[in-house]
Amino acid sequence: MSSSLEQLKAAGTVVVTDTGEFESIAKYKPQDATTNPSLILAAAKKPEYAKLIDAAVNAVKSSSGSIEEKAEKALDGLLVEFGKEILKIVPGRVSTEVDARLSFDKEATIAKALQIIDLYKQVGIDKERILIKIASTWEGIQAARELEAKYGIHCNLTLLFSFVQAVACAEAQVTLISPFVGRILDWYKASTGKSYTAQEDPGVQSVKQIFDYYKKYGYKTIVMGASFRNTGEITELAGCDFLTISPGLLEQLYNSTEPVPKKLDAAAALTSSSVPEKVSFVDDEPTFRFELNENAMATEKLSEGIRKFSADAKVLHQLLVDKLSA
Repeated sequence: MSSSLEQLKAAGTVVVTDTGEFESIAKYKPQDATTNPSLILAAAKKPEYAKLIDAAVNAVKSSSGSIEEKAEKALDGLLVEFGKEILKIVPGRVSTEVDARLSFDKEATIAKALQIIDLYKQVGIDKERILIKIASTWEGIQAARELEAKYGIHCNLTLLFSFVQAVACAEAQVTLISPFVGRILDWYKASTGKSYTAQEDPGVQSVKQIFDYYKKYGYKTIVMGASFRNTGEITELAGCDFLTISPGLLEQLYNSTEPVPKKLDAAAALTSSSVPEKVSFVDDEPTFRFELNENAMATEKLSEGIRKFSADAKVLHQLLVDKLSA
């Protein structure tokens, strides 16, 4: 019998690896790969990735500006160095994240995205192979709208915890969203003290709702479940467009032969009576912010995620300052 991982792929789900450690990617034959500052930081601490840090530092050493400014350039370069190596392994796209410290600045997010795409271009990688990863704030979603429409740059809207964020992203016609399954579960377990089966998992239920809504109303935005805590969450979402999975959970699926039946079905969603009525947040920032604020879990996890990614970006920045100062 084929592995659970192969069955997941057979259910119509595109498997994506969620790691900055490209040497662990090839085994699982994913289509795409995703990274974030936390994953890059974890990889950057390992000796085998020192050459990528050195390459990013050497590329900016002779450039103009202060050490801090050079480190900022080197940070972008480091993200691209990791992305370049990953794209030697995966046939599809890699997600590269805009600095989380820009999450509430639309114009700065656009500028940073264009810089990243230009750096990839300089090493011979076309923008079609890149997803620019942006936090799902109002400003981030509007930046993605412009990047997609004006520049043809594909975006992955991350740190997505709510239906309202998902609707706004679909209306902005972004390429892909990353609803965070496990972090939603974390919040509910901490808030209620309850345990949840995979079927009851509130993160799983959130992705199912978004998936069905997109399919029923014809949105083209790809739903990519992310941030999983166990394989049960993954197999409950078999049939979802994409799932991005850590190497540890990929290994469990790779070694398992447990059945993985298809659970999400686009055709079934078209006639489902449980899908919410269509809503809109186009050019309606106040309603978006109010509806997001009404969701305590989403508000807290979005803020927490931005803080965490921002903190790890600062650590990476300091690492590069130290290298440049040596």
